[in-house]
Amino acid sequence: MEQLVRLATQVGEKLKESGQTVTTAESCTGGGIAYILTEVAGSSAWFERGFVTYSNEAKHDLVGVSTATLEAYGAVSQQVVAEMATGALEAAKADFALAVSGIAGPTGGTEEKPVGLVCFGWATRNGVVTEKCLFDGDRHDIRRNTIAHSLCRLLSYLESEKPEQ
Repeated sequence: MEQLVRLATQVGEKLKESGQTVTTAESCTGGGIAYILTEVAGSSAWFERGFVTYSNEAKHDLVGVSTATLEAYGAVSQQVVAEMATGALEAAKADFALAVSGIAGPTGGTEEKPVGLVCFGWATRNGVVTEKCLFDGDRHDIRRNTIAHSLCRLLSYLESEKPEQ
C-alpha cells in the first residue's frame, strides 16, 4: 500500500502543479483507486469525486454507459471503459478521468474473458485512450495491480503533457 500511496502522491503533485482535477469510475477495484488517491493529504485540491460502478445498472445510471454497449461488448470491455471514463469526466467536470472494469476472481472468468482481465480507460477533453491487461495472482493481487497500472499510466500522461492555460 505504501508504494501505491507514493504513486498517488506523485499524481497529486502533477495535478496540483497544473491546477487540474481527476475523477474515477471503478468497477473491479470497488473504489480502491479513489481510496488511494484520497490517502494523500490535500487531495481535495485535485481529486474531484469517484464513481463506484460495480453493476451494469450503476455504469448506466452514474456515468452514462449505454445499454447497447453493455449488451454488445459486456461490462469488461474497452468499449465500456471508454464510455465510463468519458461519462465520469463529464459528470464530475474534471480534467482527467480514469475507468477500470475487470474480472478480479476467483470466479467469473471465461475462456474469452479470464480472471485477471482488466480494461482501462483514461479520458481528457481531447479524447479517450483504452487498454486491456491480464494480471496474474489472486483477487487482492489483481486489484492492487489494477490500481497501480491505472495510476502509473495517468502519471506518465501527466508528465508528458503541458498544462493547458
